[in-house]
This record gives sequence, C-alpha cells and structure tokens, in this order.
Amino acid sequence: MISVLQAASEARNTKTNKVEQTKALKTPKEAFEQIAEYAKKGYGSIPKEDLGYFLKCFGIFDRPMTPERFMMRVRIPGGQLDAAQARTVGEIAKAFGRDYIDISTRAQIVLRYLSIEAMPEILERLETVGLTTFHTGVDNFRNMVNDPLDGVAFDNILPSQGLLVSLQSLFLGHWEWVSALPRKFNTGVCGSLANRCNIFGQDCGFVLAQKEGVYGYNVYLGGRVGVIARNADIFVRDEAEAVAMFKALIELYRDYGFRDNRNKNRLHFLIEAVGMEALAAAIREKAGIDFATAGETLTQLDNSDPDQGRVQLNNGSFAVHAVVPSGVFSGSDLVAAAEAAETFGDGRVRLDIEQSLYLLGVDAVHYEALMETPFFENYKSVSSPYFNHLIACAGEEHCPFGVIPNKPDAIEMAEYLSRAVPLEGGRVRMHWSGCVKGCGLHGVGDVGFEGCKAKVNGETEHGVHITLGGKLTAEGQEGYSVMKSVPLRFARYHVESLMREYRRLRRAGESFGQFHDRVLSGYSPAAIGFVMQLQAYVRGRGIDLALGFEAGAKSGRNESFELFDFGCRLYKKLTGETAYPLQAHYMPSEGERLDTTLLERPGIDTNLARMVSKMLEPHANLRAKAFTELNGFVALSPS
Repeated sequence: MISVLQAASEARNTKTNKVEQTKALKTPKEAFEQIAEYAKKGYGSIPKEDLGYFLKCFGIFDRPMTPERFMMRVRIPGGQLDAAQARTVGEIAKAFGRDYIDISTRAQIVLRYLSIEAMPEILERLETVGLTTFHTGVDNFRNMVNDPLDGVAFDNILPSQGLLVSLQSLFLGHWEWVSALPRKFNTGVCGSLANRCNIFGQDCGFVLAQKEGVYGYNVYLGGRVGVIARNADIFVRDEAEAVAMFKALIELYRDYGFRDNRNKNRLHFLIEAVGMEALAAAIREKAGIDFATAGETLTQLDNSDPDQGRVQLNNGSFAVHAVVPSGVFSGSDLVAAAEAAETFGDGRVRLDIEQSLYLLGVDAVHYEALMETPFFENYKSVSSPYFNHLIACAGEEHCPFGVIPNKPDAIEMAEYLSRAVPLEGGRVRMHWSGCVKGCGLHGVGDVGFEGCKAKVNGETEHGVHITLGGKLTAEGQEGYSVMKSVPLRFARYHVESLMREYRRLRRAGESFGQFHDRVLSGYSPAAIGFVMQLQAYVRGRGIDLALGFEAGAKSGRNESFELFDFGCRLYKKLTGETAYPLQAHYMPSEGERLDTTLLERPGIDTNLARMVSKMLEPHANLRAKAFTELNGFVALSPS
C-alpha cells in the first residue's frame, strides 16, 4: 500500500511551493548556528529567508507589528512544568519581553517583544532547565498535547506523558527532522476518560481505548481546523507499538506528503487522496507490524474541572485551577505561580489547551491560604461560566493573519455577558479565532467566533462569524454557522439572546452543549440566527416581546415551516389574535386571509409589522422562504 501513497505524491508534486524552494537555500542548522552572530551584528544582519522561514523552525518569529522584536514559542511537552522551569520562563519574560506571556492553545508559552541581541542568552537559560523552542513553527512537529492532569486524575487510566516523551524523542534533537515535513504536524495523547486536550483535533491522536480487556490507544488521524480526526482503525497496545506506529506514520508523511499547494498539504489531504484504509495499510507495512483493529474509544467525557475550581487527585491532594482570560499572562505571574506551587503544592504547574493552568498537589488544609495569595487575587480559581473555558488566539495586534483584536474582544464579551446574563453554574465554552486559520479552536467551541470584516452603513469594520455546536466529547464535532459577518460591536447582543434562552430553559446542571443538543438542535441554523437577531432588536428598542425557542420543536428544521411558525407566534404576541385559525401543516388553509390591519395598531413596531406580514403572506410565492429575507427588518443600527 505504500505504492498507493507514492503514486498520489507523484501526481500532486509535479511542482513545489515557494516555501519548499526556500528550504533548498540552506539547512535549518546553518541558520541556527548564525543566531549568535546575528545577536552581535543586530537585526539588520539577518537574511530575509531566515526572518521569513528558518528562524521559525526554532520558534523565533519576526513580527512586523512589533518592529525588530520577535515572538518566541517555548515548547512545553504535555503542558508540564516544574517550578524551576516556570520561574525561569517567567524571569526571561520579565528581563527581555516586557513581562508579557501568552499561554497558547497547544499548552505552551509564547514570549513577545524579544530582541535578536537577547536570543543567545534566552536559549541558554531555557536549555539549563530542560526547555527548548525547536520545532515550534512552520513545517515541524508542534508542541505535543496531553491531558493536563495526566498521571494524577482519577479518570486517567493510562498515564501518557512517558509515551509523549518517547514519541517526541523520534524527532526532537535530530537535525534531519527539522523542517523535514511538508506542513505542520500536531500530535496529542490522551489516556483519560475526559477530553481535556482537544484530542480529536490533531493530525495524529492517541486516544484511550480498550480491546479484548486490554487498555491501549485508538489512533485518530487527519484533524485540522474545520476537520475532526477520523478513526484509523488501528489499536496500539503499549508504548512500543505506539512509537513504531508513529515512526512509520511520520516517515510516510515526510516522504509522500504533498508539497505543492500550502493550503492542501496537511496530513488530512493525503488521507483524502488515498483513503484512510490505504494509509493504515501503509503504516502497517512500513512498521512491519500488523496492528490490531480499533477497540472501543473510552475518551468520551467533557472537561468540567474548571467549573469546580479544584479537582481531587488520585493521591488525595488537589489540582487547583487558575483562570487566565484569553491566556493573557505575565512573567511576574508565572513566577508567582511557581512560588505558590512550591509553597502550597508539590511544585508542579500544568498548562492546558484552554490557556489556563493548574497547580498540583495542594492539600486541603492549604487550599484557603492559597486562595488568599496575590496570585489568586488576580486569577480566579472559578470565574463566571463565560470565563472558565474561554479561549482566544493572538489577534491582529500580534498576528499577521489576525483581522480583529480577538483577545480583548473575547474578554469584553465574557465581561458583558457576566453582567447582562449572570448564570448560577452552567458551562459555556466560548472559543475565539482572530481569522480563518482557527488557532482559537472556534470550530469545537459551544459558541465559536471567527474574525472577519463586516459592513455597517457601507463602512468596513471588525466582525465575526458565529458558530454553534462544536464538541470535544465522544469523537468530537465541528460547529456550524448561525450568523455570518456580524459587526463585532453588535455580536455581544446576539450572543446575549442565546444566553438568555439558555438561562430560561436550562435544566439543573445542564451545560450549554447539552442545552444545544436538547433544544437548539431542533432548529435550523438560520432559525437560531434569526432568534438571536430578533431578541437583540426588541431589547434594543425596549419592546416587551418574548419569543424564543421551545424544547421539542416540531418543524423538522425546515426553514419555511419555521418561518411560518415564528410568524404566527409573533402575530399572536403583537395583536393578541390568531393569524390563521384554520392553518395546517405550516400554511394557511385555502381561502384564508391575513388581517394586516391589526398590525397597524399604534404601538406596534413598524419593522416587526412589515416582517410578520412577509412571513405570513397568504400567497406562497410572495411569502418569505428564507430567514435571510428578514435580516433587514431586525438589523441593529449604530444609533
């Protein structure tokens, strides 16, 4: 079956992209060995190809938004830090990076505002505590993710950090693997029942499974932004099999992955070209092992730990959660976290893909004292449901692809909702991406936001596409769009509509994801977007009109049926009368006419009256057939 991959590669790779041509100019090692020289001679001495590509292989990114200053990604395998490592990274941020840190959605640390002159010392300091920046950019193996509570959680069946380190050792420290891949490659391992690390969003994920009474991992392949990884029908029984399987996979991807179109070079596209069955067969052939077929995937649970603030560990101590809104952190705070971990816990700090962190090994008797430290005055153990699971990538201030500020937008939205729709309990996972690349994992959020441009009165401004229904549970699920190109200034009001409905209809202990499946899934995406707009419109105008969702909707997600049903409900609320007493099957009976004079009564909003008339027009060919026809009636305006 390797021949199938070879044929697909030859068919696609008749031309190579510009990045592949850049790779041919020199080796990454040659660029790395020049960093000390660049530090002596200054920014202007760095060749264009090193700024644009080769330094990124080592996590060093030139950022035009901060001229002559670099961003650096620090590799944190599985998000695991000891206090000494955390303190060192924090001190580096303080000394060289304006005391700024981002925690990323790959549970690693991002430093900013670094000069080339400081790079040798920074790299040396990291190396002294066992940290590196290698492979954290461009066509390399990115930071590997794991359950942040791996090895300590009650639901952690297979401690997996040892496996992660073994997988990483196949490439880390080996120059021949630096920049060897056609495109970036994301890897995760999860030996727990709960999915705390977006395990189904990876190019390659090893997921807790059981087969014939043996615990091991099912292999999932081909995840990327907008695509959930698929079961490869491979079960690996132990670390040796997992390493052999991974080695075969990455060699196949290196040798036969596509190198033509950068937008279609991820592993997903190789699978799309040859089929998962052929790739799995090639992996078995390359490894020389007839791996078992997939077992039962056991990683099925949602991550509820941040909602509790602390979670008991298998040794009786606690992991204490710290909410870091949008991952915006500081070196000083990381040093404070390290000190708190040593004073009140066992010295371990764990980062997670929700851009927050845990301090491990905190005994119950020390918990109250820990909560009184300055660190937990700044970062709550439990925040509002809008903050507990909030994710946001860099945005336009720091990322060349960002089209909205993003991190500030996410925080402002969460703050607004906390005031406007306070929730007692509940779980809402809001994920923000500053652009279509999706680094904020918006596709798997309960509510996802993708930065875009929007128009208000003909003028272009910041906007978002809004999605719903993303999942990390079971085998994961990408969300679907409910509103497109929403002006950012109005987005909070539309999402407020959703949260008001969640608060009104939620059952005890029900998360937003569960509420979505029970209530919202009965409606078409267009109907959901309409209700979001309608409720925002009537609140903005001070109109006392309550029209929302109902559990067990019977319209079958048919837009024309939903339009007619909402129209009838609106007519009743506005006039007190029934629109079509004889209506059946979401249409008026033959000969029935709508009394539009009732909609002309004083006090009835003109836009709503006109909209309802269009929704309930007796003649089918004149009646609104899609919710998009109604947008103009309930659009918010700057005034």
